[in-house]
Amino acid sequence: MTISVFDLFSIGIGPSSSHTVGPLRAARRFVDEHLVRPDVLPRVAEIRVDLFGSLSATGAGHGTFGAVLLGLEGWAAETVRPDQVDERLAEMRADGLVQVGAQLGARHDIALREEDFVQRPLTMLERHSNAMQLTARDAGGAEIAVEIYYSVGGGFVVAEGDEVSDHVGVDEDAAGQEPEQDAGEATSEVPFPFRTAAELLEISRREQLPLSRIMLANECASRSESEVRSGLLEIWQVMEESKESARRRIGPLPGRLKVRRRTGDWHARLMERDPDRSHAYWQEWVNLVALAVNEENASGGRVVTAPTNGAAGIIPAVGFYATHYGPGATFADEADREDIVTTYLLTAGAIGVLYKEQASISGAEVGCQGEVGSASSMAAAGLCEVLGGTVEQVENAAEIAMEHNLGLTCDPVSGLVQVPCIERNAIAATKAVNAARMALMGDGEHRVSLDQVIDTMRETGKDMSHKYKETALGGLAVSVVEC
Repeated sequence: MTISVFDLFSIGIGPSSSHTVGPLRAARRFVDEHLVRPDVLPRVAEIRVDLFGSLSATGAGHGTFGAVLLGLEGWAAETVRPDQVDERLAEMRADGLVQVGAQLGARHDIALREEDFVQRPLTMLERHSNAMQLTARDAGGAEIAVEIYYSVGGGFVVAEGDEVSDHVGVDEDAAGQEPEQDAGEATSEVPFPFRTAAELLEISRREQLPLSRIMLANECASRSESEVRSGLLEIWQVMEESKESARRRIGPLPGRLKVRRRTGDWHARLMERDPDRSHAYWQEWVNLVALAVNEENASGGRVVTAPTNGAAGIIPAVGFYATHYGPGATFADEADREDIVTTYLLTAGAIGVLYKEQASISGAEVGCQGEVGSASSMAAAGLCEVLGGTVEQVENAAEIAMEHNLGLTCDPVSGLVQVPCIERNAIAATKAVNAARMALMGDGEHRVSLDQVIDTMRETGKDMSHKYKETALGGLAVSVVEC
């Protein structure tokens, strides 16, 4: 087990971790590994980008093209700000130039041409449906470098030449490599390796540790405990900032659907009805947080992949419930609040590892059950531990949440991460709260195991038609008239 909680919860820009963050990282990696050398970069005259499968089918609505251009310039998904994104893309459109490698200590301008982006939505490469090929050529047309990359969900990127790891998705050859980010590197041997829920439960019983402490011990194999906790609190802060940013935005969401924003209006109405955030309105507040974060994501704002951008609102929304309605959740005691946050995120991360190891978190691979379903399961587990659940109850909560997300399709209308994605996050967040509360009413004993549900999700994804896996070729995407 080498997946870190900081791999699953990484900071990036919207609207999609697999279609925006992943392509940005892939393009940046291509330039960094193949082009940024004094004897190579000046020779580059053109860079062709071939997009395949889902990456092509919904790339326009998911911000893929702009993300690739930013990656070619060397911008990092974790640090680039939305205003920098808007500024650079506007400048590229105005002067027609891409500053290749500019953010990596070198710069070579090449012309930005429409024909350099080739879309192949009906061509599915064997390893994963989110595929892109980058080819750099000199002025004479001679090939300088070529590489195929796969964006396998949650911002994770795999190159064609990468060795297959133990992180296997639906395609048995699909390696779920860690995203390229310093915060997520976890190459040290961990004290408690696990791949299945059964292994995780056995470790917990043997060591008499909750899931959060197991995950913390593994994180501490590569960084200090204070670094882990401060990193998690930074992740939480970005989640908080995402919803606040959404509240300040006005006007419809970007894109031809012109979807009306609801965050600002809903917040004002809730503050009027429930200024003290009473338990009677918990569901409305959870709905609001999920909507806010996903509106920010749809706006291309800064969010946390949790474990994907398409599901980014669920973990923050259920975390809102944990910090406002859980034990010790008071605005006065910041230490208690921080402990709730770190426990919640560590436990959710442990469950996320199981999905990444055994199945997939990619909507293009297994449908939305892999994104929203995984996030709902992770959130339910984290909340259950915060509310005092035993490890058996925590596993039960995760199982309940995913069991009732099985078969969920990914059918974004107009290829945008808006309809039905935004509301779907709110529904899945309240479902996670309910799953945790149901598990706490039991004794942890249940008929269906979490591993069985994860296996079922993987097999369901295999059987699901490609029309329902982030291609905008089926479901609501073709049933809803766009005007």
